[in-house]
Amino acid sequence: MQDSHTSESTQKTIEETIVSGILSAKIRPGTRLSENQLATLFGVSRTRVREAMMRLETRGIVHVSPRRGWFVVEPSAEEAIAVYEARRVIEAGLLRSMRVLTDEGGKALDVHLNEEKTAMAAGDRQRLTYLMGDFHIRIAELSGNAIIVDILRDLTARTILISMLYQSEFHAAQSHDGHCRIFEAMQAGDFARAAELSIEHLDEVEMGLDLTTRPDPLSELRSSLSLPPKAVPSVSQLSDPKNHNFKGAIKTC
Repeated sequence: MQDSHTSESTQKTIEETIVSGILSAKIRPGTRLSENQLATLFGVSRTRVREAMMRLETRGIVHVSPRRGWFVVEPSAEEAIAVYEARRVIEAGLLRSMRVLTDEGGKALDVHLNEEKTAMAAGDRQRLTYLMGDFHIRIAELSGNAIIVDILRDLTARTILISMLYQSEFHAAQSHDGHCRIFEAMQAGDFARAAELSIEHLDEVEMGLDLTTRPDPLSELRSSLSLPPKAVPSVSQLSDPKNHNFKGAIKTC
């Protein structure tokens, strides 16, 4: 029988695995999360899974539907606006509060930006999705404030879900350049400028959202039956051939 420490660790592992799956765009909005299947995968009781799901629900990652089970959230347009506003407040405030970028911190961000370049060159969309979100989490980690890191990780996961629902076009280099400009300002010790650049960067991403788009309630069944995806109700998006290749990858952060 599991002791309380093991049970708590298992719950945390379930939560982290699901959030990591969202951050890397492996788990999509509206995905059903079966208690039975998760219990089997993690070798725990359904009670433990339910406890983990309830914690994720308070974090805004999943929701429960009566008699149907747990699902990854599909953020509304209003929620999307609120998430970006929260990120602007937190990330800009965090950068303004910083006083120095240590050598170790600078090296970590530099390595990360090189990983973004490598993912772009390889056309590795899934890896790039993860890295684009992780850049902001890494900056939060430099603060040493675990609460801010946890909050920003959850907001970043929700941002990726928003992107998968409402954003169909993205040029990876544009987002990478935004990250580089933030990093350069941090290297120069101009954290006020870095904060301004972080707001500009998030503004760019939010402006690329089409909040008139509505989630496809049949997307999971459509995919299972190998049917073509539901057309996006936007003439410019439908006519843009870039939406069908890597240059049209989802912008995540």
